[in-house]
Amino acid sequence: MQLQQLSYFLAVAQTKHFTRAADALGVAQPSLSKQIRTLETELGASLFSRARGNIALTPAGEALLPLATRILADVDTARLEVQELAGLRRGRVRLGATPSLCSGLLADALRRYHDAYPGIRLLVEEGGSRDLVRQLTRGALDSALVILPLAEDTPLATTPILREDLVVTARIDDTSLPNRPRLRVMDLRDRPLVMFRPGYDLREATIAACRNAGFEPRFSVEGGEMDAVLRFVEVGLGMAVVPSTVLAGRPGLRGIPLSGDSGRDGHGLHRTVALAHRKDVTPTHAAGAFRATLERFVREAAASGGLPPGVRSLLPETE
Repeated sequence: MQLQQLSYFLAVAQTKHFTRAADALGVAQPSLSKQIRTLETELGASLFSRARGNIALTPAGEALLPLATRILADVDTARLEVQELAGLRRGRVRLGATPSLCSGLLADALRRYHDAYPGIRLLVEEGGSRDLVRQLTRGALDSALVILPLAEDTPLATTPILREDLVVTARIDDTSLPNRPRLRVMDLRDRPLVMFRPGYDLREATIAACRNAGFEPRFSVEGGEMDAVLRFVEVGLGMAVVPSTVLAGRPGLRGIPLSGDSGRDGHGLHRTVALAHRKDVTPTHAAGAFRATLERFVREAAASGGLPPGVRSLLPETE
């Protein structure tokens, strides 16, 4: 099995067309088809169904797809790692983060990293924590800021970085909520909620908290990204559970701290943000330098009082 054959296989799997795959790779279509047939012969199974000109993956092709994707991603990472040995003048960091982190703390940390290593390309993937875990596992990212806890059998190593308070956000003129400094999860019963799309940890956390309190949440609208959810709340479609940091610059919204079932002060709901990478892959020099930069930034911000309200560092005070 050759890397070239795997790259040809991935191109066909992605385009569902032999000619378009060949064009994308800049090779002759007969040459591509020959390499695919050679790979199928070596594996002892057809990888594509070619019935009536429709190209689809066979069960064997479906099994090979994630493995081939991961192999080629690791090869690309190895190539870049060798290039980076020359003092981090070249290289790439593929970083994943949730929308609330991308629009907040992460941007400042990336600026500091870019100033220190201007030759390193920064590729940022914004998405829900569960989506980022899947991409990190299959080798599409080098590191990601994800939400804990992860599954017990996760192939990822994690370092807790931050703790963010969760709040109920509603329109500033919404008087339907109890007039208390802190709300209980039970206060959300029978109230319309604006809900994130599947893949967001906030969706799962909100649903789990409501079910633990003994009721099913009622959605007025669901399926949005962070900006869409906040805008839906602004126009009065309902309320949402979000990190406190995302309300900066949203004068039409207010955030009310959210407690667990007991409703006692000091027992608010929160989420833990961690930096994750695959256990079986040593982070590249560029990714390692980003981690060091991020941790220094968080420590300094915590020491100077520069972290946003509702956020605290989980890192030791000294390295």
